[in-house]
Amino acid sequence: MPFLNWQKGIYRWRNQRGPAALSLFTSRNSPYDDSTTEEGFWYAYRAGDIDQADNRALRSAYLLNVPLIYFVGSGNGYQAIYPAYVREDDAHARRVLVTVGAMRQREAVSFDDAIQRRYAAREVRVRLHQSRFRAVVLPAYANSCAICRLKEPRLLDAAHIVADSEAAGTPEVQNGLSLCTIHHRAYDEDLVGVDPDYNVRVSRQLLDEEDGPMLALLKGFHGQRIVVPRSATKRPDPERLAARFERFASA
Repeated sequence: MPFLNWQKGIYRWRNQRGPAALSLFTSRNSPYDDSTTEEGFWYAYRAGDIDQADNRALRSAYLLNVPLIYFVGSGNGYQAIYPAYVREDDAHARRVLVTVGAMRQREAVSFDDAIQRRYAAREVRVRLHQSRFRAVVLPAYANSCAICRLKEPRLLDAAHIVADSEAAGTPEVQNGLSLCTIHHRAYDEDLVGVDPDYNVRVSRQLLDEEDGPMLALLKGFHGQRIVVPRSATKRPDPERLAARFERFASA
C-alpha cells in the first residue's frame, strides 16, 4: 500500500486526485503523551517553509475535512487510527489538532460534538497506553507470567501495580508485572497480592474455599516468590508494591 512509505510523517500519494494528506505518522519512539489533548493529538508541521508541499497537504486535510489515517507508534509496531480528521489548524504554533472519527454504515464521519471527540480520543489513548506498556513489561519478564511462569504471549498481560489513574501509576516497567490473564484478573480483584519482598499472597477468601483443581492451582502459589527481571532497574518498585499490598491486605 502506498501509505506504508515511512520516509516522512506527512504522506500524500503522488497519484491521488485531491490535495489533502493521505496519512500521518508518529514514530514509535515518541513519548505517547507528549502532544495529546482532551480531544485528540497535536501534530506538528514539517520543519522549514510553512508553505512546502507536506504542510499544504496537512492544511488541505483541515480545509476539506477529509478523513486520513494516523499511524501512531505503539509497542513494537504501529496502530492505525482511522478515520482521523484535522480539526484545527494553528499556523502560529505550526501544528494541527488531529481528532478521532468513526465509521457509520461504511462511511467515515467526523464528530461535531466535543464530548464525543473527547470520548473517542480517550479510548484511543488507553489503547495506545496499554500497547506500549505491554511492550516494555513483557520482555522484561522474558514473556512469562511472574507468578505461574506461563510462557504463552497470547495469554499474558502487563498488569499495573499502581493504577494509571493515580499519580504514581506511570507507564514504566517498574510499575508493571507480567501476568497471565487469570493471575491478572485475580490481582486486579485483590484475590492475589504481591508483597514488597516479591512474595505471592493469596486472599484468605480463596484459601478457605474448596472448588476444584483450578482454585487449588491458584492457592498453590501462596508464599512463593515471583520471578523478577534479571535487570535490577526493571524489577517492580518495592514502594509501589507496598502501597498496592496494603489495599490487598485490607480487602
